This record gives sequence, structure tokens and C-alpha cells, in this order.
Amino acid sequence: MEIERKYLLKQLPEHLETYPHRHLEQGYLCTAPVVRIRKDDDRYELTYKSGGMMVREEYNLLLTREAYEHLKTKIDGRLITKNRYMIPYDGYTIELDIFENDLAPLVLAEVEFETEEAANQFTPPQWFGKDVTFSGAYHNSVLSRI
Repeated sequence: MEIERKYLLKQLPEHLETYPHRHLEQGYLCTAPVVRIRKDDDRYELTYKSGGMMVREEYNLLLTREAYEHLKTKIDGRLITKNRYMIPYDGYTIELDIFENDLAPLVLAEVEFETEEAANQFTPPQWFGKDVTFSGAYHNSVLSRI
């Protein structure tokens, strides 16, 4: 189960370069339901996500590099590339994604929660902007097709 809130940003946090970050690329084999492949540094995954906005079922399976490269030739739409920064905040981890190539200068922040109650009670930092959790337009599966 994935419980997640998603935000646009007013500004980047100070000292962004000091936080750990990874380079991701991901593509979509299907968008309804979501079937995604992802390269996260040297880790490769196939992910299934159910429909929904803040709460969705999510299942991850490890892939080999060879399987990932094979499936990458079969994606629909664009291959999304982004840098993900991991920023601790109030007991949570903000995953701040800075998109590259034709999705730049898009920047999104996501925060995952253990419960819906925790997600609904979350107070974001001042540098967060609009809450887009319930806007499907900011799902990566949608961004892969525009």
C-alpha cells in the first residue's frame, strides 16, 4: 500500500546539494493499471500500481539490468529522467524530484505515510507550494504521455 501526498514547490530548499540524491529513469508499459519499469542508480524494478490518488496498492519486483533494458524498448511515451533528493522533515522523508529533459523545469515533492490519518494531518514546510495530491495530471504515468 502506498499512501502519498504530492506538492509543487514555491522554491527549492536551502542547501539542496547537501542532501543524498539518486538519478532515476522510468518508463511505463501500461498506464491503466500502471505498470512501470525504473532504474534507480544500479537498482532495477518493475512496479504495478492500482488506480487512486493518495492511496494506491503498489507491488515491486526486482529486475536484472538486462531485463530492464529489454523492457525499456517496449515503453509507451517518454522515458522520464529525474534526480531525487531525500530530505528529512519532521519524522518524514521528502522525496524531491527535479525532472530533466523535456519535463524540465518541473519539480515535485512527495511524502509517504504509514496511514491516511497521518497523511491528512501533515503540515508541509513553507517552501512547498500547491498540494497536487488529487490531481492526476502530476502522476508520472500521465507525465510520460504528454
